[in-house]
Amino acid sequence: MTKSTEQWYASWFDTPYYHILYKDRDYSEAQIFMDNLTNYLNIPEGGKILDLACGKGRHSIYLNTLGYNVTGIDLSEQSINHAKQFENNTLKFEVHDMTKPYPETFDAVFNLFTSFGYFDNEICNLKTIESIKQELNATGFGVIDFMNVDYVVENLVSEDVKTVDGINFHQKRSVKNGYIVKDISFKIDDQQFEYQERVKALTLNDFKDLFEKAGVYLLDIFGDYNLQKYHSKTSERLIMVFK
Repeated sequence: MTKSTEQWYASWFDTPYYHILYKDRDYSEAQIFMDNLTNYLNIPEGGKILDLACGKGRHSIYLNTLGYNVTGIDLSEQSINHAKQFENNTLKFEVHDMTKPYPETFDAVFNLFTSFGYFDNEICNLKTIESIKQELNATGFGVIDFMNVDYVVENLVSEDVKTVDGINFHQKRSVKNGYIVKDISFKIDDQQFEYQERVKALTLNDFKDLFEKAGVYLLDIFGDYNLQKYHSKTSERLIMVFK
């Protein structure tokens, strides 16, 4: 049996199985979101965008095709190594810890697709927002796209099996000690693997407290990728714009 003992995101995200499980993510939805968000923020042509926790770079690559100068950073060496094949003069990828300020400033800093709240030490959540503040130029905007916890908890599927590329991923979901937890188990060639995803169940009020401590100002809140109004019980996303 293989079960990781290090920080779950540092191990799970660096396995090929993570990318197999989530290979069906909706790229068209991601592109619509980026179109809507960059138009709303009125980012200047050729403007600089930092994509925090960029994974394999799907948002970064698309933003670059829109004419922006994009830097994608992620803790996963495997993801960054994959993304580097798409680099050009206005698109680069780098292994970097998002709790520490990146040494440049940007017109926008995006943290997308619930890439926040992973940390065992909650002070890291505050450090990430403080880092975003330092990464913004004088007119820049920060954006955190997080799950809407109220909606997720209300609609939580406790257990299911998802089969991808012949692998049966057994998924169990629960709420434990203020975290939304997904336990994932699967077998390959008679070897059992077990991983866990664990994300802090941060509400809008929790983020407001973090923003206040970090000295940033919440400007707008949206509830989906079409930038519709946020409703705590029915919105699937919690998208926050701040500076």
